[in-house]
Amino acid sequence: MIDPRRPCDVHRVVPGVRVGRRMCSHGSVRSWSVVVPAKRLDVAKTRLRPATDGLAIAHADLVLALLADTVAAAVACPAVAEVVVVTDDPAAAEVVRALGAGTVADAPDRGLNPALEHGARSVAGPAVAALSSDLPSLRPAELAAALAAAADHARAFVADAHGTGTTLLTTVGSRLDPRFGPRSAEAHRASGAFPLTGDWPGLLRDVDTDADLRAALALGAGPRTREVAGHLRAAR
Repeated sequence: MIDPRRPCDVHRVVPGVRVGRRMCSHGSVRSWSVVVPAKRLDVAKTRLRPATDGLAIAHADLVLALLADTVAAAVACPAVAEVVVVTDDPAAAEVVRALGAGTVADAPDRGLNPALEHGARSVAGPAVAALSSDLPSLRPAELAAALAAAADHARAFVADAHGTGTTLLTTVGSRLDPRFGPRSAEAHRASGAFPLTGDWPGLLRDVDTDADLRAALALGAGPRTREVAGHLRAAR
């Protein structure tokens, strides 16, 4: 398992994060609350299992590494005041708390979209972003740029590298209304969310398969994902 580098208590506002103000057509966006869903490790990222089958590296280590690098980037983003991870997995909760995120239990326990709505209701501010948990190449500046673009829209989303999924869904002063699942980009567009585009390759590159993992590593994944990937290469 990934060892948390520094323990901390569950909290809402991340210490040391700069909170800025930005005016938009929907009012003053003081800061963003980012909600990240994290499934129980035994059921998460099943399409990545072939990458670890028969090897000493546990599937959970890879899933936790993806989550940790994603959360670390969100915590470090200057536009983000709080990061909340919705999870019932003790190991995932321990890792993200050590990185500076808060956690809430997946009280609905009815899948991804109810979990995200539950997380959105638990945060403090009106500007909320749902962020995928498998973006190991995400840079804080990329997330800040996407959130700045999203501030001009009541709801907005960023499609993944394939153009069919969604990696970021935002709302300012309205209901999040997540539509994650097959062809979620199309579903979010149909629901009225504005499609955002920009120079943020790490935000587009979610990891569902071994090929996705290789693409994320080529972009420059975070340290935890690189470490686990190195162990995978050595074990093969």
